Amino acid sequence: MSEIVYLNDSLVPRNKALISALDYGFLYGFGLFETMRAYSGRVFRLEYHLKRLAYAAKTLGLPIKTLALKGAVIDTIQANRLSEARVRITVSIGEGGMAPDPSTCNKPTVLIVAEHYQPHTEQVYQKGFRVVVSSIRRNSQSPLSRLKSVNYLESILARQEARTAGVDEALHLNDKGLLAEASMSNVFLVSGGTLKTPRQENGILPGITRQTILELASQLGINTIEQGIRLDEFFQTEEAFLTNSLIEVMALTEIDGKPIGSGRPGPLTRRLMAAYKKLATPESSA
Repeated sequence: MSEIVYLNDSLVPRNKALISALDYGFLYGFGLFETMRAYSGRVFRLEYHLKRLAYAAKTLGLPIKTLALKGAVIDTIQANRLSEARVRITVSIGEGGMAPDPSTCNKPTVLIVAEHYQPHTEQVYQKGFRVVVSSIRRNSQSPLSRLKSVNYLESILARQEARTAGVDEALHLNDKGLLAEASMSNVFLVSGGTLKTPRQENGILPGITRQTILELASQLGINTIEQGIRLDEFFQTEEAFLTNSLIEVMALTEIDGKPIGSGRPGPLTRRLMAAYKKLATPESSA
């Protein structure tokens, strides 16, 4: 657990970090966040995360200085003497009046926490994740579907459904019955050697790892398509996998108790796993 946190321009002990009881992030979920992974003390694609945060902040009318955040992230990691770390930036619109009126909020609240991250074992990656289809659907028409908002209850409820079912993750369909994403990760399928993933218009968060995989696939000569994907395509696909900044690339091997492809991580999945690891790990990319 992070002992030192960054709060509103200062590094402070976690037990002394105080946020207003009238903060709109707490009262109304008016805020954003980014979760990142540090390798040997270096946050992978930090600039990409800050760029996505800046875009979302502009969309919500949150004035933040991403250049200052870059230094604050590094300072927080170093203050906690971390190497392999999970880092989270949370930004809310700040303290306001009791009635929901963002115009009463004068200064955003910025919180950065970092803690040691222990990745999944090699055995987990060799086995892959099992998933269920969540009963909760993403709204492809909502602007929030494309923002990493602190309104995260849908994802948490889906995660609870997965836990109740004894599996690792839950998949969201959207309001049109097409695949959107998993509760905390993006989804890819492999069919005929082609990599497929839902379009942003299907109600997904445009993940940083998702974009990295699309770039790597292009470099490796793997054909990619962003399109609408039906649920039944999972049972015809050769491989599938999930992506996010913490798990990187995780094979998806079972859905609702039925195997996907061979029920094991496929060759293209393993190829992209290795390519991502090489890119993200300083020792590998030096």
